[in-house]
Order: sequence, then C-alpha cells, then structure tokens
Amino acid sequence: MKYLIISDIHANLEALEATLAAAGAWDRVLVLGDLVGYGANPDAVIERVRALPAATIIRGNHDKVGAQLESVDSFNHLARYAIAWTSATLTPDNKSWLAALPAGPAVIDDLVEICHGAPFDEDVYIFDELDARRAFTVMQRPLCLYGHTHVPAAFRFDGDMTALGPPRGPRFDLTLDGARYLVNCGAVGQPRDGDSRAAFGVFETDSRTLSVLRVPYDVATAQAKIIGAGLPEVLAQRLAIGR
Repeated sequence: MKYLIISDIHANLEALEATLAAAGAWDRVLVLGDLVGYGANPDAVIERVRALPAATIIRGNHDKVGAQLESVDSFNHLARYAIAWTSATLTPDNKSWLAALPAGPAVIDDLVEICHGAPFDEDVYIFDELDARRAFTVMQRPLCLYGHTHVPAAFRFDGDMTALGPPRGPRFDLTLDGARYLVNCGAVGQPRDGDSRAAFGVFETDSRTLSVLRVPYDVATAQAKIIGAGLPEVLAQRLAIGR
C-alpha cells in the first residue's frame, strides 16, 4: 500500500496540482486538514480534493472557521481577514462539505493514524519534544502523521525520545522499526520552514518507508491570484520565502 500524505493546502491550487503530479501513482491519499485559508482558490482546491479517489480527509482549524463552525477569535488579523473572505467566497455546497469533515485523530490501519494538530487535540500545535512526548502517550498506532505547524518534523520513541532530522532538502527518508514515530510531512500550500517548495509525504507500508518530499510550483501565479482577489499582499509575499 502506498499512501500519499498531504496537509495544509490552504487554497493554493498551484501547489496542490504540483504535488499530485510529483507524487505519481498511489493507492490512498490521506489529507490532514486545512484545505482553505490564506490562498485564493478555496473552491477549486475543495473540488480537486473531493474528486480524489480513495481519500481519507479530516478537518483543520481553518476548515472549521471557514465553514462557520467556530469563530475567528483564535486567529491573528491576517488569518481573520483571509478566512472571512474564504467563507464569503465558498459555494454553499463546498461550505457544507467542509463543515461535514470529521475531526481527527483517525485510525487508518494497523500502522497509521492521522490528526491535524495533535492526537490529543486537533487544534494543538506540536512544536517541540515536550509536545511530542504528550502525543506519544495517547497515540494508538506506531505511526502518527500530523500537520498544522507547516514545518516538517519527525520524532522517534522507544522508551527514550529522539528528534530526527529535521526533514530538510528535496527528500528525507525514514524506515520504521519497532519504535513509534510522530511525523509532520510539512505544508503543501504554505511552507514555513524557509523552503518555498510544496511539501508532502509518501508512506510505503510494505517497506515501512516514509519519505518527506519537496516539489517546486508556480509561486508567481499563486501570488498573483492572492493579490488579484484583494487579499493582503503579505500572504502572497510569504509564499516566495517559505515563511
């Protein structure tokens, strides 16, 4: 079984299309939330994801707020502006679909579970080893895949905990052994690790190999769409610097 792992697309259609093209053939896609927010193509991204075969999709915090399930109180001013625009832009059908997305964590098989923020709270960020240690106490499977931070990261626990990597460069490979692993494959649509390329993951269950990969995409077009939509220019600028 080959899993394609994508998270934090954030309405960036160019990054999503580049990711799907680079991923090649896969058996099942795992979408870890935040399809919308910040970018200029929320409807197009939702429709592209809805059309993916064999997809397991959970919601992110921007999906909840964009679907008007929660208020914008926890968002900064840029995120508030963008998600208000998103909510007003979405078609009624796509907004209803977004609202119906399940919360994580979700168990996928005997090896894998997924969440948006953390396995103990879908909105909590896992930034460091203290956060990771708490996650390991509630994980139900040997591998937990998460998103939300927009920064690739990997942790291993076998009684002692080790931060691996961090995943950098065009490819980072990790082979699972008897330990447990907590891995963030990064953000498709808005990386924040100083690398502007879209980030995604591929997990091969037969070899138990997880790869974090990067692919360039048409940043200029994504930026032009953001500016053309009247969204804050800084949301376009940050795409070019991966921040």
